Amino acid sequence: MSDAAAGEGSALAGSDAAQVARLRDFLAGHDGNGVAVISYIGRVGARIVVIADDGAYGDAVASSVEAATKICSQAGIAVADGWTRELSAKIQPTAEDRRRMAGTGR
Repeated sequence: MSDAAAGEGSALAGSDAAQVARLRDFLAGHDGNGVAVISYIGRVGARIVVIADDGAYGDAVASSVEAATKICSQAGIAVADGWTRELSAKIQPTAEDRRRMAGTGR
């Protein structure tokens, strides 16, 4: 058995395990379908951005890219190879998102 195959069955722990239910709940509130993009963010781990079919998006941080991949697999979320123009265009930020992104924190 390869190392990748052995790693597939290993259980997630701690905050990684909690992200599975969190991302499932997010998609359940947005028609149940979406796609994820996983990005390495250094020693912190990996960021998972999930874009629902209705344009809503949410994110989570995992301990590693491998854990992020397992989180998405266990949550039933397809993972894209990376950001594409079409995927980026699908995102529909809310007014609250725009305020947060502006750095005002209000």
